[in-house]
Amino acid sequence: MLGRLYEKQNCSASRALELVGERWSLLILRDAIFGGYTRFSQFQKSLGIATNILAKRLEDFVEAGLMDRRPGAAGEQSEYVLTRKGMEFKTVIIALTEWGDKWVRPGPIFYCNQSDGKPVEVQLRRAGNGKQADLADVVAALR
Repeated sequence: MLGRLYEKQNCSASRALELVGERWSLLILRDAIFGGYTRFSQFQKSLGIATNILAKRLEDFVEAGLMDRRPGAAGEQSEYVLTRKGMEFKTVIIALTEWGDKWVRPGPIFYCNQSDGKPVEVQLRRAGNGKQADLADVVAALR
């Protein structure tokens, strides 16, 4: 079985996987981003995840800067609020969902613009001029 760390890999994808590359992590972030969940009990109820695993994932997200932990009011649970870094994971969830809808099985939801309800999609665009990039034309290159 693969470990959680990829020390021998020198790429941003492997470093990102160390933070979010576990199924519960993706689902917790999905629920925070699109469900607006902030409380431990909300995540636990939605996902049915073991409390020790959920606590560890939330702790890891706070440590990595994806979420901030804010104390709740008297008698209330702490809140786990997405940071900008965490919110920017939204595009990854949308892209993964689009791929799953196309290649695995369509799910019950789609992502849309809140103001007009029109669907959104992730696209590859060239930096600088914004023109759409052809998938076959995209390669990996050293910086």
